[in-house]
Amino acid sequence: MSVAQADLPAAAPGPGRQFAALARAYWHCSRKWKVRGAVALLVLLTVAQVLLAIWVSYWHRDLFDALEARARDDLVRLVFVFVLIFALTMGVTALHLHVKRWVQLDWRAWMTGMLLDRWLSQAHHYRLQLIAGEHDNPDGRIAEDIRIATEVAVALAHSLLYSILILGSFVDILLSVSGSVVLPGVAFEVPGYLVWMAFLYAGAGTVLGLLLGRPLIRATNRLQSVEANLRFGLARAREHSEAVALMHGEAVERHNAERLFADVGRGWNRQTLAYLGIVSFSTGYGTLLPVFPILIAAPQYMLGIMTLGVLMQAAQAFQRLTSALSWPVDNLGELARCRASIERIVSLYRDLEALAVGDVRGGADLEPGTEGHEAAPKGAGDVRDCGEGERVHVVASQRPELDIRALTLCTPAGQILLQDFDLRVRRGERVVITGDAAAAASLFKAVAGLWPWGRGEIRLPEGRDLVFLPQNPFLHHGSLREVLSYPQDAAQYSDASLHRALECAGIAWLAPRLDASEDWGRTLPLRARQRLGLARIFLQQPRWVFIDEATDAFEAKDEACAMEMLHHELPNTTLLTISLHDGLFRFYDRRVVLGRPPGAQAGGRASPTSAEA
Repeated sequence: MSVAQADLPAAAPGPGRQFAALARAYWHCSRKWKVRGAVALLVLLTVAQVLLAIWVSYWHRDLFDALEARARDDLVRLVFVFVLIFALTMGVTALHLHVKRWVQLDWRAWMTGMLLDRWLSQAHHYRLQLIAGEHDNPDGRIAEDIRIATEVAVALAHSLLYSILILGSFVDILLSVSGSVVLPGVAFEVPGYLVWMAFLYAGAGTVLGLLLGRPLIRATNRLQSVEANLRFGLARAREHSEAVALMHGEAVERHNAERLFADVGRGWNRQTLAYLGIVSFSTGYGTLLPVFPILIAAPQYMLGIMTLGVLMQAAQAFQRLTSALSWPVDNLGELARCRASIERIVSLYRDLEALAVGDVRGGADLEPGTEGHEAAPKGAGDVRDCGEGERVHVVASQRPELDIRALTLCTPAGQILLQDFDLRVRRGERVVITGDAAAAASLFKAVAGLWPWGRGEIRLPEGRDLVFLPQNPFLHHGSLREVLSYPQDAAQYSDASLHRALECAGIAWLAPRLDASEDWGRTLPLRARQRLGLARIFLQQPRWVFIDEATDAFEAKDEACAMEMLHHELPNTTLLTISLHDGLFRFYDRRVVLGRPPGAQAGGRASPTSAEA
């Protein structure tokens, strides 16, 4: 589902125009002729549906005329004609449904691929959490809002085209059968009066419906937002269920879920109130519609100007015409749903595009904290020194070394974490980085390409064979073989190499479970998860490894054993390790201490002190 960058539009000022630009990009995508062919076929099938509706209109006219004249032969003929109409209608409807659903799914697949390409590239899924903007629940926007927008947009486009074609066709039919009416006591007659009555009836209904339906758009938008918040809150509680259980936080999570559901209830009630007016009006409007044209055309039938068949055709044409004119009112709820989803998709797309071009303005005044590198409030000694629009440049080097030049790192809001930092690490060196935890955490993320806020340059070693081992490694649901090989293909590693990696990491007891499929991130404790992270290093044997406190759950002797094993199994691998344990310093060639000026509070400037050999 990959989407070429050239296929996509530049930012447009409004959600509607932006979504239209995305639709044009789909129209010009790599499979454009298949898409255009399907849309053309959909249009032709819609025309066929309208032609069948016209045929049915004339068939009804002939039927009632035959009944009025008691013409048996004509009735038998009309039965055979109806069988043909019935068969054609079923075939056209079935084929139309198939093509329409193909277009809906294909457009959804293209747009999902386009947003996934942006969300899951260049660490945008991570950076998005740190910047301000309307992009909450991006997973829900990609999974649900794209579905709603594409499905409803195609359905609305079809129904609108159908209504326009019906309007043009049945205006002509109604003009031909309605004749003229002479107003009593007035010296002129009104030709085609049924057409004018249809426009007046539908116009009054549309105006009243739009006025009554305006609150529905706002209520629907609000309801979709709070529904997404509820889904996200429940999913978050599920993802952190172990921590919640250990802290006995079920009552708090239950309270949060009830609060979120209360928001849903309020949103639902607002939508219900908005629906009351429009549904009540639509019910009365629809109930009157079949009767109204017969009542206003009945005098002509009574005077013998119209036959029964013409009267029934006029009534049916009147209904078709007013239904076509009432398209905005009939589809008000779907329009509201589609508009809300479009706005959520476009806001996510805009923020992802802003990340891609480096327009990454910050949100809350946050910096990476010292505990688990979560966001923590800034202190009082902050200085805003990062210029707007500046960013860290991560580039490839032609040399086998990591070269960091004049690096300044900031929070998304612009506060400095690390200033004018230089570091050169050659192939095979072992360097430990210690000192200020927040500065070290941002440095780790900057080298990994996750932290663009700041300025300076990071030159990655030749080949970019650089593996990052975080404090809590990601272990997806799957077989242990796949988890160990992640993100590479498990088929390229033999059982012997997998067993050796587990043995070196001190978890050989997991070897018999290589093909067992579990949610390893939940079933294993932190210490075992960290050992699995090390096992990946032993298995994949990269040339460069950057470790961020990935052994802090170990006991001191186990941590030392792990470092000794890394030295033994990967003698030529470069190690850069963030560690606050001075007991590990003996395993490294150099030590770099990230400090802060005397008297600066947490969140002040961090700068490197001199490196110690």
